[in-house]
Amino acid sequence: QVQLVESGGGLVQAGGSLRLSCAASGRTLSRYIMAWFRQAPGKEREFVAASRSGDMTYYADSVKGRWSISRDNAKNTVDLQMNSLKPEDTAVYYCAADSSPSVWTSLYYQARKYAYWGQGTQVTVSS
Repeated sequence: QVQLVESGGGLVQAGGSLRLSCAASGRTLSRYIMAWFRQAPGKEREFVAASRSGDMTYYADSVKGRWSISRDNAKNTVDLQMNSLKPEDTAVYYCAADSSPSVWTSLYYQARKYAYWGQGTQVTVSS
């Protein structure tokens, strides 16, 4: 069992930056792919970024070049550095974890594949 707790959300002006952090407990993170998803009102939960134990990272096209995911397996944390924020980035951001082979190798972008989720943290970007 893995427990995930996000922090770092808030209100920021367009063009600003925020850093989200996800703290995990219960298991060692190194065996899990860690990801961030977001969900805006009235929309489906969408993939943002994922880190596969530090060797591979993946990003949605909408955030590529602006954001960066990083993890510290020793501290059991995964962060999302969000730069050049836009109003359309406004959403609740969720940390997720899974260790299944399908997610590890290819299905990292599918929210329904993840077993563990945090409670979410709100990010609001004003124009």
